[in-house]
Amino acid sequence: MKLGMAIEYARDPLGQLASVPELEKAGLDMVLVAEAYGLDAVSVMGYLAAITERVEIAAGILPIYTRTPALIAQTAVGLDTLTGGRFVLGLGASGPQVIEGWHGVPYHRPLQTTRELIEICRKVWRREEPLSYEGDVFTLPLPAGEGTGLGKPLKIINHPPRPDIPIMLASLGPKNVQLTAELADRWLPILFVPERAERVWGDDLATGRARRDPSLGNLEIVAGGIVAIGKQAEVAPFRELARPTIALYVGGMGSRGRNFYNDLMVRYGWEEEARTIQDLYLNGRKEEAMAAIPDEFLELTSLCGDESYIRDRIEAYEEAGVTTLSLIPVGDHPTTIIEKLRSIID
Repeated sequence: MKLGMAIEYARDPLGQLASVPELEKAGLDMVLVAEAYGLDAVSVMGYLAAITERVEIAAGILPIYTRTPALIAQTAVGLDTLTGGRFVLGLGASGPQVIEGWHGVPYHRPLQTTRELIEICRKVWRREEPLSYEGDVFTLPLPAGEGTGLGKPLKIINHPPRPDIPIMLASLGPKNVQLTAELADRWLPILFVPERAERVWGDDLATGRARRDPSLGNLEIVAGGIVAIGKQAEVAPFRELARPTIALYVGGMGSRGRNFYNDLMVRYGWEEEARTIQDLYLNGRKEEAMAAIPDEFLELTSLCGDESYIRDRIEAYEEAGVTTLSLIPVGDHPTTIIEKLRSIID
């Protein structure tokens, strides 16, 4: 199993980025860079390309509506070139509040948009012919009557170092997970409970895999949570650090009736708790919303305990198909935690 870690997008990145070369030497395999409505992820990933040698650099994620398909394909080629073939293109739909509120573009047909975006990127990277595409969402070049009529098919100038840059999709809903299992190289779920993943996503993953091109190989899964290693009584309280984020996502990330993370908690089996968290959060009672998160949910979405307990949790993630453990290290220095995890895994 590989080890990954995300750069926290709500914090000043420079201190976090400075530690990545040290984490790389300790055994970190992947660093993920998110993009919300703060710093753009591409600048941060370019900086990481210059200061690292081995670690994969992944967009975790670029929202699909924020750039044209061709620009996303170009960006992937640029970063894959600068990293010497270490880039992973992470994509996701984000949500209507951010896409329509911050970017001012319609949150329209996310599944079809994702499918066509992936197809366009792979056409650009293969560089077999000038780019033309006719889809339900995108048409390239722009057809006559929608512009000047002067657009022409073009081929990317630079030769991509890899025509098969890995694509990772962040997805939760049934149709989106089916699409991920069909088209993506990797899957990036959030709030992942390994013991309940099969009952929530098993059928959807099987449906997507049945349509999967064998040349893509097996679908890799990137998932994890807070990690603290030590005596159980001392490190178990670190799980509490996840309460604000879980309450935000389950309670406030979206509206009533359209919150993907709330839907996920319901599908896991915590229907009443999910409804309570959302009601409290949307009514401004955030502390109570955090308190309403089940302790069991905190434990199953984290790895906090002694080495024997951590080994059991890693096995649970592995049995659920996770190939890269995405960790949020707390307690010890991140380098120490990565070294301990690497030792346990080895």
